[in-house]
Amino acid sequence: MVRSILVCIYPCLLIFALSCESSGNKRIYTSENQEQLVWDSSSNLPFTCVIDTPFCTDSACSGMYRGVEFVSERYIDRLDLNGTDVAHQYSNKMCEYVGNKLKQLYRDTLYSKVDFSRIRISTKGMNSNYVEYKVYIPFKRVPKSQAMTAFDHCGGWGHKPELKKRKFDLLSSPNKIVKNRRLWISRLFKTKEGLQEYWIQWQHSDYN
Repeated sequence: MVRSILVCIYPCLLIFALSCESSGNKRIYTSENQEQLVWDSSSNLPFTCVIDTPFCTDSACSGMYRGVEFVSERYIDRLDLNGTDVAHQYSNKMCEYVGNKLKQLYRDTLYSKVDFSRIRISTKGMNSNYVEYKVYIPFKRVPKSQAMTAFDHCGGWGHKPELKKRKFDLLSSPNKIVKNRRLWISRLFKTKEGLQEYWIQWQHSDYN
C-alpha cells in the first residue's frame, strides 16, 4: 500500500519542484491552454516562452526565441530577466555567447570579428501574442590586430534604440573593458515588424 502511494506521489512532487522544464537546449514555459503542459512550481504560467541556447561554431552563432513579447513585472525575478521585454532580451543572450566565442577564437589564434554585413534577424509574428525572433551572427577571419573579443547590442522592440546611452555605458565602465575606447558599431538593422538593433563589437582590454 505504501509503495503504491509513493509511486503515485513521486511524479507529482517532481513536477511541482520544477520552475521550468529543460528539454535539450531549451527552457520552456507554457500555459494550461496549450496541448503540452509544463507546470511552474507554484502555478501554471499564463504564457509561452521558449529560449533556445545559442548554437556557436567557428563560423557563426545562431538561435531563436519563441513566445510572448512582454511579461508582467511579477515574472521578472522568476524568469531571471532585467525587464519585461522577454523576447527582446534574447539579444542579450546572443551577445553573451557571441562575445564568449570571439574570445575563444582569439585564444585559439583563429582571429575573428563579427561580419556586420551578413547579420540576419527576423521577428515573425511580432505585435501578436506569439513571436519567433531568429538571430544569426556570422564571423570572418582577420589579422590579429583587427580581432574583436567583445560583443553587445543596442536595440528597441518597436522603438528607436538609445545608442548614445549604450555607448556611454560601455565606454564609462569602471572595469575599462573597451581597449583604446574604440567601438565598432553596425548599421541600424530593422525588421519589417518593428525591431531595431545596432550591434557593437570591440577589442576587450583583457585581450589583444
